[in-house]
Amino acid sequence: MESGKDPEECLPEEYRDSIKRLIAQHPCYNKDAQHKFGRIHLAVAPKCNIKCKYCDRKFDCVNESRPGVTSEVLTPQQALEKTQKVLEEYPFIKVVGIAGPGDPLANEETFETFKLIKQHFPDVTLCLSTNGLALPARIQDVLDSGVSTLTVTLNAIDPEIGAKIVDHVNYNGKTYRGVKGVSILLENQLEGIRKAVEAGLVVKINTVLVPGINEDHIIEIAQKLNDMGVYIMNVMPLICQADFADWTAPTSQERKAVQDSCEPYVQQMRHCRQCRSDAYGLLGKDLSQMSEQRRNMVKVDALKKAESAKKKTSDDTPE
Repeated sequence: MESGKDPEECLPEEYRDSIKRLIAQHPCYNKDAQHKFGRIHLAVAPKCNIKCKYCDRKFDCVNESRPGVTSEVLTPQQALEKTQKVLEEYPFIKVVGIAGPGDPLANEETFETFKLIKQHFPDVTLCLSTNGLALPARIQDVLDSGVSTLTVTLNAIDPEIGAKIVDHVNYNGKTYRGVKGVSILLENQLEGIRKAVEAGLVVKINTVLVPGINEDHIIEIAQKLNDMGVYIMNVMPLICQADFADWTAPTSQERKAVQDSCEPYVQQMRHCRQCRSDAYGLLGKDLSQMSEQRRNMVKVDALKKAESAKKKTSDDTPE
């Protein structure tokens, strides 16, 4: 791809237009939507099939915003009830996603939940985040569930580098460690991403920037994503915990440098807030961590905006 060219311009015009319509109200895929539309994450998927060395799902601290954290794990029915309540109170929420606290594809509750949400709220956008290990085997389940936007975490395309980030992989009843395990993971990730793109899903890739391990390798990931037709890439800073507790997190300048180097190949998401598995509301304004008083203020403001938008639509409609 020519340096500096908008990656979206390389897509067929018909596909480009359909993507724009799909993500118009998705705050993670569309930076212009982040201040107007929200999402809700349903924490129904506790089991995981790999162990990343930076992952720690044991703690739930007040105001802690990071992937894998939730105050409670919901059943599919509880998730539906929560969604009903949240969407009624906060009409600006347009996306319902499942992002953990484990890997959604390792939990049947994921698909049970999406089925319920789709039945009761057919107009919301369904979103799924996964490490991709089970994606090739479950791609049809993903499609059948009504998911239209998919995020896959891909931290390396070189197994030697990936083995420094992933401790082990549980696959088909066996545990694989080191390069062997990461090779299986990588093969499935790439195959799953390819199938997802071919099926018309809008794919986002999350890549955790781990200084000293993959910072010089991430541009190779971006080049690969360009070849595969991925829509957007999110370079996320390492959160120093678990095996990386004594590591040094990348600075905002270091992260920006990596994003800038990848931008010619794949659009970069620069407004990520590394959300909890039970977050809801606008990006950076997680209602799940607000007091009831603050939530009520947001609710009143949201209802006013919804009423104003409804009135404007009515005024603009010709008689």
